[in-house]
Amino acid sequence: MTFQRARTEEQREVRRRAILDAASAMLDEMPVAAVTLNELSRRVGLAKPNVLRYFESREAVLLELLDHFLREWLTDLADDLAAGVHEDLPMAERAAAVAEILSRSLSGRPVLCDLFGAQGSVLEHNVSVEVVARYKHASLDRLTTMTALIERYLPELGENATLFALQTMVMAGALSAYSTPPPSLRAAYEAEPALARFHLELADSLKLALTATLMGVLPRG
Repeated sequence: MTFQRARTEEQREVRRRAILDAASAMLDEMPVAAVTLNELSRRVGLAKPNVLRYFESREAVLLELLDHFLREWLTDLADDLAAGVHEDLPMAERAAAVAEILSRSLSGRPVLCDLFGAQGSVLEHNVSVEVVARYKHASLDRLTTMTALIERYLPELGENATLFALQTMVMAGALSAYSTPPPSLRAAYEAEPALARFHLELADSLKLALTATLMGVLPRG
C-alpha cells in the first residue's frame, strides 16, 4: 500500500484485502487462539484503530476468512467427489467413498478445521448483530451448496443430507482440537506414551466419525 489514507472505495478495498491476507498468513503460522488484533495491526502496518475501521473486531476478520476458506473448499470438494465417487455404485460403497473423500479433504485443511472449531465458542462472539447475521446468511448458502453435493452422490439421505453436511463441519472442528495438541501436551505425550491415546489423527478419526454417522442416517435394506 503506497497511500497514507484510503480515500476511495478501491483504496478501502485494498486495505481490507491487506488485513485479510495478513490474518490468513498468521493462521498458517499459529492457531486461531493465538491470532491477536495487536499482532495483526503490526503486520499490516496500520494502527489498531485503523484496522477497526474495516473490521469491527478480530473475530469479524476471522469470520470473513472462514467463509472465504469454506467457499474454496467446497469448490475443490465438488471436483474431488466427481473424480472419486461413481454414482452407479451400491449405496454402501458410495457412502464409504464420500466419507473417505470428506475426511481426506478436510484433514488437508487444518486452518479451516481450526476455524470450524472456534466458530461457535469464539468467532461468533464480540461481533455485532449485523456482522453475525451477514455471516450466517453466507453460511446458509454454503450449507446449501454442500447439501447439494452430498445429495448428488447419496440421494438416499433425503432430508438428512443437510444435517449430515452440518455435522461434518462440526465434527471436523471438534476433532481437529485433538489432532493438534499444544507444545505442553505434546511433551506430556512424549513423556508418558500411554497418554497419547487422546491424540487423534484427524483423517482417521474424522473418517470413522463420518462413516458411523452415515450408517446411522442411511436407510437399511
